[in-house]
Amino acid sequence: QVRLVESGGGLVKPGGSLRLSCTASGEIRSVYAVGWSRQAPGRQRELVARNNGGDNTYYADSVKGRFTISRDDVAHTVYLQMNSLEPEDTAVYYCLYQANGPYDYWGQGTQVTVSS
Repeated sequence: QVRLVESGGGLVKPGGSLRLSCTASGEIRSVYAVGWSRQAPGRQRELVARNNGGDNTYYADSVKGRFTISRDDVAHTVYLQMNSLEPEDTAVYYCLYQANGPYDYWGQGTQVTVSS
């Protein structure tokens, strides 16, 4: 079983920055893809960023140039650096950790609110 703990969410003003972290623990034999998705009230969950290893990275059009995903496979941690935040970025952000089987493991979510 793999457990994920997310941190770094909070309230930030438009134009500000936040850095989300997600640390995995448990029996981790191999790591494949990592990523972040988000869900705003009344909207479907959307994939924000995903890294499949190396430079194989996907970003949603809405965050390209503003968000950066990174990973530390030794520390089993995934990061999402979010710059130039907009009110439309307000959502609960969920960490994805694809490991072992591979199986998809999801974090419990962390709230990001962008408001003046």
